[in-house]
Amino acid sequence: MIDYFYSHQDKIISSAIVLVVFFVFRIVVGIIVRGIGKSKKILVSRAKIVARYFSVSLFLVTLLIVGFIFGIDIDDLVVVFSSVFAVIGLALFASWSILSNVTSGIILFFSFPYKIGDKIKIHDKEFEIEAVIEDIRSYQIHLRKDNGDLVTYPNSMLLQKAVTLIEKDAFDK
Repeated sequence: MIDYFYSHQDKIISSAIVLVVFFVFRIVVGIIVRGIGKSKKILVSRAKIVARYFSVSLFLVTLLIVGFIFGIDIDDLVVVFSSVFAVIGLALFASWSILSNVTSGIILFFSFPYKIGDKIKIHDKEFEIEAVIEDIRSYQIHLRKDNGDLVTYPNSMLLQKAVTLIEKDAFDK
């Protein structure tokens, strides 16, 4: 066992450095996302979800780098990734709307100009929804109509439709 550590000492040190860099990047990304959330007055829970998405992505990149450090053959990696992506591709094709809504939720976190409490109107050619934003989640936005009805609207559809601000922070009434 000790011989293994001596023979692979440089790989172990390199992997430790990569892991330290990963944890530092993870903390920095978390601080940046929470800072953006705070500056845009977004709920802390939404900022945590977006930070978690970035952390998982950084973790996967870290695993890939550590694999290269320990000498994983690229041909073997191609076989593994093609197999994994084939299975994931089939699964995501079956649930494409979930993936598009999560991606839209991340986009809405960084660029949606309206906040919880704002009264908005969503323009669609078949109907219009006029309601107050009650919550913005990973998959959908919760809207409360004047008659008290709760409408859940998919994030991906919200990015595709025209939205008009009716009243800023309607909850303050």
